[in-house]
Amino acid sequence: MALRKNTETVPDFDQQLRTAGIESIGLDALRTLQVNLGNRCNQRCSHCHVGAGPEGDKIMPRDVMQGIVDFLGNHPGLCVDMTGGCPELNPNFRFFVENVHPLAEPLMTRTNLTVSLEPGLDWVAPLYRDHRVVVIGSLPCYTEQNVDKQRGRHVFKASMKAIKRLNELGYGCEKDLQLNLVYNPGGDFLPGPQEQLEADYKRELNEKFGVRFNRLFTMTNAPIGRFKQYLEANGLLGPYLELLADNFNPEAAENVMCRSLVSVDYRGLLYNCDFNQALGLPIILADGQAATIDRLDDVISQDVDVITGTHCYCCTAGAGSSCTGSLVE
Repeated sequence: MALRKNTETVPDFDQQLRTAGIESIGLDALRTLQVNLGNRCNQRCSHCHVGAGPEGDKIMPRDVMQGIVDFLGNHPGLCVDMTGGCPELNPNFRFFVENVHPLAEPLMTRTNLTVSLEPGLDWVAPLYRDHRVVVIGSLPCYTEQNVDKQRGRHVFKASMKAIKRLNELGYGCEKDLQLNLVYNPGGDFLPGPQEQLEADYKRELNEKFGVRFNRLFTMTNAPIGRFKQYLEANGLLGPYLELLADNFNPEAAENVMCRSLVSVDYRGLLYNCDFNQALGLPIILADGQAATIDRLDDVISQDVDVITGTHCYCCTAGAGSSCTGSLVE
């Protein structure tokens, strides 16, 4: 549809919820603990909402990791979703995986795939296999040109090499070794239908490169971080926000991931989601204090509302968007 140019016409997100008959969004039940192990990465992607790169210095220390392990010891069976940056570049990554694996169901990692090819990191893929870690790899397209444009030169070829190594270990082939990929648009538009994109990915990657994977997750680009900078530099921020707001889907809003997820940053501060973490919007408890991992039980018990904003339209537009793909059929 034609995009309006006036950003003042983007409705307040909370008002949009109320218009749709949704009074507010809150944490219904904690099922996923998403842990950001740091913002260091061997890539510098143009869409990255956390501004990760090789110079990243926000690295989760072992004492914060231990606090997470202690919480999980009292709440076993939660899904633990490791992210970054590139989580594997945390010096204590092995410690975290080995200690969390017995407590999590499942333990997942979000990787750019190519990090496992870095010098000295050949142990990463076997560590995944040995601890049955669900691997979620970023691959924004099945063509070399589009991937390299967004993620850097030669990233696509390196990604294919990394996936082949994972396939050789059983990932994408054996039932208990899940390899899922993530697609995000190469610009200011919404993802296409997830099911169709998954079929396209599987056909193209298998026929041309002989690699296999289990699922494809589609994610909408969030208008924050480097992607917001790109939009602003090209006069596209207003129109992109209009696109998201115009495609607001109440059904997606009923299923957003912040209803069942809490995000932890490198310091142990808690957030409703990874986007709020990137924006510096921690969960605030009833006593006015920012929540930390040692007070996660308070977050669960106090029925704290989710902090929302214009960026929330990225999760509720079209088929919806979450860390495990679209939210509605």
